[in-house]
Amino acid sequence: YGDRCLHEFVASAKKLRAEKKISAMEVAKRLLDFGFHAPTVYFPLVVPEVNAAALRSMTRGIVAIPNCTTTPLVMALKPLRDVAGIKRVVVTTFQSVSGTGSAAMDELVDQTKALISFQDVKVQVYPYQIAFNLLPQVGSFGDGGDCSEEVKIVQETRKILDMPALRVTATTVRVPVLRCHSEAINVELERPLQANDARAAIAEMPGVIVYDDPVKKLYPMPFDVSGKDEVYVGRVRVDESITNGLNLWVVSDNLRKGAALNAVQIAECLIQ
Repeated sequence: YGDRCLHEFVASAKKLRAEKKISAMEVAKRLLDFGFHAPTVYFPLVVPEVNAAALRSMTRGIVAIPNCTTTPLVMALKPLRDVAGIKRVVVTTFQSVSGTGSAAMDELVDQTKALISFQDVKVQVYPYQIAFNLLPQVGSFGDGGDCSEEVKIVQETRKILDMPALRVTATTVRVPVLRCHSEAINVELERPLQANDARAAIAEMPGVIVYDDPVKKLYPMPFDVSGKDEVYVGRVRVDESITNGLNLWVVSDNLRKGAALNAVQIAECLIQ
């Protein structure tokens, strides 16, 4: 590449990532890495709409791109934090098979065809059949029983929002959907916030669309959000079971804002 390569995007398997970084940094001034996760080593972890200022600390030439579930989560949380503060977050994700790759998408389609034809299904990508099923596991299990994906969401949310003491808990579920990750989010705020005020605050967030009208049965769904750049938020309502509680439903295309688009936006920030 010579001096022509200013930015390189890396989306490699975990075991290849370190080697790739070394070779990439020899030719690129800045390296944008999908999914790099090392909380003990500081690299900026960036969602431009939330913490673009973190790019100023990119001293080693590497910026990490967060998990495809963390990105829509923090985009929904930031405006709430700004207007009412956040004390605790409980999130359950419903993650499409495209997050695992094309082989998983093919397996979902093949299993669905087999089942509706009353044939046996083949299970290869996931530990169990994914068609017409839910798998409450995304990633590997740790000693405490959390999946690796759940640990990432907790650590990345704290880092991106710059709230290291934020109480966050996550449950991740793989669902038989081809594209788009959905999230049911419960937030405990520091101050009261009515649903309409929450909608208004979230609607001001760049890259977010509030699609929420219970009377007309309007709410985000993977079918409608697939292929869209924006993060969609709906089902915003007060949670009466806790003080200053709020519930919301978020849907985002994991292949776009959850991955590729976020990387391109970071590169645009660096160029500017």
